[in-house]
Amino acid sequence: MLLDVKNIDVLYDDFQVIWDVSINVKKAEMVALLGPNGSGKSTILNTISNLVHHRKGSIYFNNNSISEIPTFKRTQLGISHVLERRRVFPHLTVMQNLLLGAWHPQAKEQLSTSLDKIYKIFPKLESRSSQLARTMSGGEQQMLAIARGMMGLPKLLMVDEPFLGLSPLVMKDLIKIFKNIVNEGISILFVEQNVRLALSMADRGYVLESGRLVIDGKSKDLIDNEKVTKVFLGN
Repeated sequence: MLLDVKNIDVLYDDFQVIWDVSINVKKAEMVALLGPNGSGKSTILNTISNLVHHRKGSIYFNNNSISEIPTFKRTQLGISHVLERRRVFPHLTVMQNLLLGAWHPQAKEQLSTSLDKIYKIFPKLESRSSQLARTMSGGEQQMLAIARGMMGLPKLLMVDEPFLGLSPLVMKDLIKIFKNIVNEGISILFVEQNVRLALSMADRGYVLESGRLVIDGKSKDLIDNEKVTKVFLGN
């Protein structure tokens, strides 16, 4: 097991938003975190990154407890988090964005090798290396954000709403990229609202509703599950 989140509660001040949630991700596995708006999906990713603190429960990464470890050390251990809505540095070039992803000593040592891998997975970025990020399309910025996360040598790549606002053609390219990343031995945990899309590409899925885990399982068992349908469409 690469990531093991056990029975976490999360509060914003005195308002509880996550109740007793447990999820896990194995090595070289793609897992989808699903649920309607406001169900707590992004909060779970933010808690794993330590952008939000959990009140109860524990988080293990590579069999080591990381519950008390700060965000930057979690990145060094191999957790990369691509936030919702891309969040690239708009006034920096593609290359500058990528270099910022390789900020810690281990990543700097492998900078040349990492760039070669990135350009194989994201060939468009090599030809755009001197282009300002803000002049790129939404799909290209999303690819840059993911590539920047990859520069940190992750064992686990977490991506929040990777397909938001993208055209079907760009989504198709991104699905191939996700599969290539997993083939490199990197695990992916991603948040998505499009259930059928997410489960068509993930190995397993977790479904949240109002901060609680409703159902989880293999994608093939969830894709036409009546309980999943009720979460998204109501009774």
